[in-house]
Amino acid sequence: MTDRRPPDPDTEPELPLPPPPVPEGAALVPVRMVNEYVYCPRLAWLMWVDSAWTDTADTVEGRQVHKRVDAGGGHLPETPPSEDDTENIHARSVALTSPRLGLTAVIDLVEGDGDRVSPVDTKRGKRPHVAAGAYDPERVQVCLQGLLLEEHGYRCDEGVLYYRASRERVRVPFDSALRQTALSAVHGLRLAAAQARPPPPLVDSPKCPRCALVGICLPDEIGHTHGAMPAPRPLAAARPEALPLVVQAGHGKVGKSGEQLVVSVDDAPPVKARLTEVSQLVLFGNVSVTAPALHEMMRREIPVSWHSHGGWFLGHTVGLGHRTITAREAQYRAAFDAGWSLRFARGLVAAKIRNARTLLRRNRRDHHPAEAVVEPLRTLRRLAGEAERAPDTAALLGLEGAAAAAYFGAFALMLREDGPGGFDFAHRNRRPPADPVNALLSFAYALLVRTWHVALSAVGLDPYRGFYHTVRHGRPALALDMMEPDRPLIADSAVLMVINNGEVSTGDFVHAAGGCAMTPAARKALIAAFERRLEQELAHPVFGYQISYRRLIEVQARLLCRHLQGEVDVFPWVTPR
Repeated sequence: MTDRRPPDPDTEPELPLPPPPVPEGAALVPVRMVNEYVYCPRLAWLMWVDSAWTDTADTVEGRQVHKRVDAGGGHLPETPPSEDDTENIHARSVALTSPRLGLTAVIDLVEGDGDRVSPVDTKRGKRPHVAAGAYDPERVQVCLQGLLLEEHGYRCDEGVLYYRASRERVRVPFDSALRQTALSAVHGLRLAAAQARPPPPLVDSPKCPRCALVGICLPDEIGHTHGAMPAPRPLAAARPEALPLVVQAGHGKVGKSGEQLVVSVDDAPPVKARLTEVSQLVLFGNVSVTAPALHEMMRREIPVSWHSHGGWFLGHTVGLGHRTITAREAQYRAAFDAGWSLRFARGLVAAKIRNARTLLRRNRRDHHPAEAVVEPLRTLRRLAGEAERAPDTAALLGLEGAAAAAYFGAFALMLREDGPGGFDFAHRNRRPPADPVNALLSFAYALLVRTWHVALSAVGLDPYRGFYHTVRHGRPALALDMMEPDRPLIADSAVLMVINNGEVSTGDFVHAAGGCAMTPAARKALIAAFERRLEQELAHPVFGYQISYRRLIEVQARLLCRHLQGEVDVFPWVTPR
């Protein structure tokens, strides 16, 4: 009688299969990326395929450790010595490739006698106390270096891992099991790299909090949306100390001196800012930038945003920017899917209305009766629910317009009482704004669209192809889409801040030709309030941890990439209570 039971995976032997041949013209796999793949497949995909990277103290220290071993370009003899040759080999920073294996590497040190050599790979930390003498990613990496040496005619039976912190060497024998594991890892990385989206993140792994890419990968946030994580751990990414440098002085000039930006305005003493402390350079009006300063900022990927004198966002200058197109490909596919775009637009409009309602409920001034805000709040609650069920974009636009009428109709309830230096507000108007409050709102929205434009470009998305706003030449439709829910939370809040705190007065505005314009003093006050608002923290309503609005915009932009690539089913709009 034949046994038809399925095989037991714990006892069934595995049939080792050799990796398929490398396709002609395929990119060579860096051996160090195979190390990352064994450590975390998602990390390797983000680094190699998506060109994602950010520095931490550990990565900076690792580069310092490798400065000496990577100095110069070492080389081996053109032909391997014979077996009987006793010539010593001691070569640093040896670059090797193998089209057959599809590998490339720079080996820190190659040492040996005659045709028998060993690769030596330097690690910055201490030797781990594990049974194999070293962790698998490092063992695989040095084994692949040994295979490259064999491809070039040398005999290589073992490698060495040198741990700089403890000054210890660990020998790694290249047995058949390790060789098979190493080649399988190369094959696995090639298969992962061929996919349109990264491998799934690790679940509740101790590797994640110290990972340099945790703020890009967002493993806990993605796991939480799938129900795999009850509550994400607080983002472990280091708090960025760099802040935007805003220059609005007429005829200003931005130059570079050493590691500093130097801002000169006529005969006034120059103002200096360290490049390491600048996240963006924001220019208003007739401000010039020298070529050395611009080149250095492009090398450092520091964007330069250009605005008209009145605050209109004209564009921004970046270096090479994001180097992959996977996120943009997913974005374009979604943009041409009418059903997907409508579902996304419903969410953003509903979130915008809810956030407007929250701001109105929280900020009613005491001199206005509580009853005055009841009807607008009730209307906004109803419209938010209807927006989630809108049958088409036209209906959604109508609901958004009705919500804006209710919200701005009650906006004056959040302003301080009229009097000397008080502000009147009847309704929203623009192009040109007719009163100081509308001038402040228009300028704040320009600052917000610039912030979102830069954030979307930084994660690899196209700010000009949106899902709700109409695509129009020169119009950053996606930036306009994503800023909608943030208008009340960030822009309107900054406007209320400068008015109610007395940071601006009606004397800080100029009325001419039927419009109202801000003086430099008013612009300076609003820019400062806007940046303060971005630094304020909130409890993330979906993930629970504390996060600044500045960091929140980056997280939302990265989650949008994950949503477009199918990793996050429902986009987590932020709607504080």
